[in-house]
Amino acid sequence: MYSSLTLLRKYIEYLWKASNGHGHGVHSPFVFSFIKLALNKKVSHPLVATIELQRRLLESNKEKIEVWDQGAGSRQNTQNERAIQQIAKAALKPKKYSQLLYKIVAYFQPENIVEMGTSLGITTCYLSIANSTAQVVTMEGAPNVANVAKEVFKTLGIQNIRLMEGNFDSSLPQYLSSIDKLGLAYVDGNHRYEPTLRYFELLLQKTTDDSVIIFDDIHWSAEMEKAWEEIKQHPSVTLTIDLFFIGLVFRRKAQKEKEHFIIRY
Repeated sequence: MYSSLTLLRKYIEYLWKASNGHGHGVHSPFVFSFIKLALNKKVSHPLVATIELQRRLLESNKEKIEVWDQGAGSRQNTQNERAIQQIAKAALKPKKYSQLLYKIVAYFQPENIVEMGTSLGITTCYLSIANSTAQVVTMEGAPNVANVAKEVFKTLGIQNIRLMEGNFDSSLPQYLSSIDKLGLAYVDGNHRYEPTLRYFELLLQKTTDDSVIIFDDIHWSAEMEKAWEEIKQHPSVTLTIDLFFIGLVFRRKAQKEKEHFIIRY
């Protein structure tokens, strides 16, 4: 993981390179439409206030649970006791970026959604309400964290979420074998080079021209930046959009030339 100072420097570089968030100078009709009709849209849904209330409750919840850490947050697998508020403050996507995921789903309307990394379930809720007809499958490796997320879903009365507990290495192939094609995938659970590329290759097998793969924290570390660069150069990838904290990947076969966009958000 990069230091805070390095991340700040990289964010400033991103702002310098990025096209403005209004679409000016973007010559791809596909990307221009995405900027105008997704990125620049305001989120309006009756459950947003309730989801944000759940976020605040999680951030103030001092109850402690045992957590088995399998990702890149620690260099080795460790089990320890953490307060829910500590997990919430460290792992939950801020409101701005949770709602960005909502906008992406609302725009593309995928028929199925897979999220790799449920955490406490706030982003899952946003993915879900953006298309209530989609089946949302979310994966979490820590059982006690998954139990907290389930309570959030129950409190909000969201019906189109199925939570798979267990390691991604077994959960993802199991999920992919159950679908014909992938709608949208949000990968946020193992910020390391090798697993990121491995999950990408698995997801790619079920993608179509309409599929969207979203990677979280693409500039979080040298490993993630290396993985992101390799994903961009993959022969099947025709278009990527770098929004700094997340990256979007498309394999639109109708597009003859590769295009990589850095968009300010």
